[in-house]
Amino acid sequence: MNVTRYRCSVLAVDDDPAVLAILAAQLAADFEVVTACSAGQARAILAQRSVDIVVSDLSLPDESGLDLLDWVRRTVPRTARVLLTGTARMQDAVDAINHSQVHRLLLKPWRYEDLLQALRTISRGLMLERSHEQLLDELREQKLELEQRVHTRTLELEQALRELQHNNQLLEKMAATDWLTNLPNRRAIEEIVRNELDRRKRTPSPIGLLMIDADHFGQVNKDHSQAGGDKVLEWLAGIFLASVRASDSVGRVGGEEFLVVAPATDLAGAETLAERLRVNVEAAETAYNGRPIKMTLSLGVAVADAWTATTYKDLYDAAADGLKVAKHSGRNRAVVRVLAAPPVA
Repeated sequence: MNVTRYRCSVLAVDDDPAVLAILAAQLAADFEVVTACSAGQARAILAQRSVDIVVSDLSLPDESGLDLLDWVRRTVPRTARVLLTGTARMQDAVDAINHSQVHRLLLKPWRYEDLLQALRTISRGLMLERSHEQLLDELREQKLELEQRVHTRTLELEQALRELQHNNQLLEKMAATDWLTNLPNRRAIEEIVRNELDRRKRTPSPIGLLMIDADHFGQVNKDHSQAGGDKVLEWLAGIFLASVRASDSVGRVGGEEFLVVAPATDLAGAETLAERLRVNVEAAETAYNGRPIKMTLSLGVAVADAWTATTYKDLYDAAADGLKVAKHSGRNRAVVRVLAAPPVA
């Protein structure tokens, strides 16, 4: 694969020209930097050209930096978002993460090394995503080329069909696999759950769905960088795979959230599985750059017995409710929700 060398672009937004000048000087060696002194000017720039990363101050003259970054998220979702703020209010961090889904939150005055490391980490992620997409595009182009050869060059039909099958399998696997953990991604694990529910209609049996969230994962990224966070996610995936049965399936559905589907699993079995996952993670330890990292889990568990009709949404909503309670009640615990059949009239 030939990936074109690319220099990420950064749009810095701040109403203080001195701050913009500092940002431009600090980032010029690594990034293509453009600046804007207001949210309106930033919107105009983004309407005219693509930008890889937007770095915005929280306080802008025409609107909040959070509102600008939320607009960026909705309008150009592939653009990474970084918030700079001179205040350290917890609510700003909560709003930035939950509302605008920023990739980084940096406090003023920032350290040059922290700023550069954060943007370099984001840039590496963008480059990985871009190369991943480029590989998919190239494989799709190969697939189309092979299909043409099948029609036009019958003497090479057997070889062309073998290559086509190989590329199709590779595309299908890449489309269904989380690039970091090699677990099934959200689409794939949801398909597994629905297949189990279809099988259950033919052969009634209990089923469990576990929703897992790594506790305080944002602090891991803050303390060990995003690369350290990626190492932790890979480590957790390995523990999960070693803790479940061969009949269970584990998938990563986004960020630090995972799903486990456990066929033929009743209430006692689901509770045992959830506790084994929780204890195995709590008892283990990984390290990044020589620094130890320990984690705990919050789990929401949904269970339906063999005779309770249920859907994926029913299981997902019940597990999500259990996870919410687990997190709000102190984390490092599992909360179970049982889906019961309605009483017979």
